[in-house]
Amino acid sequence: MKCFERLVMQHIKTVLPPSLDPFQFAYRPNRSTDDAISTALHSALTHLDKKDSYVRMLFIDFSSAFNTIIPQQLTQKLVQLGLNTSLCNWLLDFLTGRPQAVRVGSNTSSTIILNTGAPQGCVLSPLLFTLLTHDCTPSYSSNLFIKFADDTTVVGLISNRDETDYRSEVRRLAKWCVDNNLSLNVEKTKEIVVDFRRMHTQHAPLTIDGASVERVSSTKFLGVHITEDLSWTYNTTALAKKSQQRLFFLRKLRRAGAPAPIMYTFYRGTIESILSSCITVWFGACNASCHRTLQRIVRAAERIIGVSLPSLQDIYSTRLTKKALCIAADPTHPMQSFFKLLPSGRRLRSLQARTSRLKDSFIHQAVRKLNSLPILPPLPSLLHGLTELCHTHTHTHTHSLTHSLACTSY
Repeated sequence: MKCFERLVMQHIKTVLPPSLDPFQFAYRPNRSTDDAISTALHSALTHLDKKDSYVRMLFIDFSSAFNTIIPQQLTQKLVQLGLNTSLCNWLLDFLTGRPQAVRVGSNTSSTIILNTGAPQGCVLSPLLFTLLTHDCTPSYSSNLFIKFADDTTVVGLISNRDETDYRSEVRRLAKWCVDNNLSLNVEKTKEIVVDFRRMHTQHAPLTIDGASVERVSSTKFLGVHITEDLSWTYNTTALAKKSQQRLFFLRKLRRAGAPAPIMYTFYRGTIESILSSCITVWFGACNASCHRTLQRIVRAAERIIGVSLPSLQDIYSTRLTKKALCIAADPTHPMQSFFKLLPSGRRLRSLQARTSRLKDSFIHQAVRKLNSLPILPPLPSLLHGLTELCHTHTHTHTHSLTHSLACTSY
C-alpha cells in the first residue's frame, strides 16, 4: 500500500497550485529545515536592526496533530486547491472507515472503526497535514508563520512596544485551531523574547485560552538550539557533547581493528552529520571559540582514523555556496528576492546591516559568497545559469568526497 501512496503523493505534488503558502517548508522541492530556520532568523535579525524593536517567537505544539484531522474538512480544502474530485473522494475513502485493534502478546482487543485522523506511519499523512494547514497564514504584515509539517512558529516583529498585532494574531491562530479541530498544547508551547534594547521594559506574559505560555531562554527549533540572545554557544555545546559520545564508538572500532574506510564511513554518518547539521544557519555567526570547540572533535577523529578529514570551515563554505545558488535559482523561494543583480549583471546587490548579528546571518553570508565567485551569469540567463552552477557545484562536492574516501582506502 505504501508504494501506491508514494505514487499518489507524487501526483498530488504535481497538481498543487503555485499559490500554496511559501512559508511551509516541508515536502517542497529545494526546501529543508535550514531554509525554515534561516527565514525565521533573517526576519527577526532584520527587524532587530531597527531602533526600538524586539521580537517574540512562539513555538507552537499540537497534541496528536495527525490524529485530529477531519477527513471531510480536509477534502473540502483539497477541492479548493484544485485537486481532482475523484482523487479527493479516494482520499476520503482512504481516511474513513478504518478498522483498528490493539494486540498485546496473544491478546487482541475488539475492533473499532475510525473516521478521524490520518494513520501514523502513513506515507500521505504528513503531506495531507501540510495541505490542511495551508490556509493558516498571518493576517498582519508584522507577523510571520514559519511551518515545517506540523511544526509551526510565530515570529512577531514588535515596534514601539506595540504588541497589539502579535497578540491578536495569536488569538486568531488559537481560533483557527479550534475551527480545524487541532488541539494547541499550551503547556508544551514555548515563547522566546529577543530584546537587545538597553532600556527594555518587563514583557507581559502571553496567554492562550486563559493559560499562560511559558517563556524560556532557549528552545530547540527544528533541531537547532535557539537562545534569547541569538548566540550559538549553547547550540555548539550541545553538538560537541553529542559528537564526543560518538567518538567513544569510533575508538572502539579502532581497537577492534576496523579498517580506515569503515571508520571513515562511521565518522561521516554519525559524527560529521551531527557537526554539520544545519551548518549554513549557524556556523557563519559562531565566534572563534565555538569554531575551535567543534574543530577539535574533527582533529580527534583524524587521529583515530589516521587520515585527513574535511574541516568544518570547508564543509560550511561548500554548503553555503550550494544553498545560495539553489535559492537564487528558485523564484518560488521566499528568500530569493534578496539575491538581486546589479545593472552590470556581474554581481549581486550587497545587503545593508547595522549590526554584526545581521551581517553574519545566512542571507548576508550567502550574498557575499556568490559575489566572491569568479563569474556570475548575466541577465537574462540568471536562473538557468545559477541552476547549472548549482548542479556543477554539487557534482564537484560529490567528486571531492569520493576522492577523500579513495585516499582513506589507500
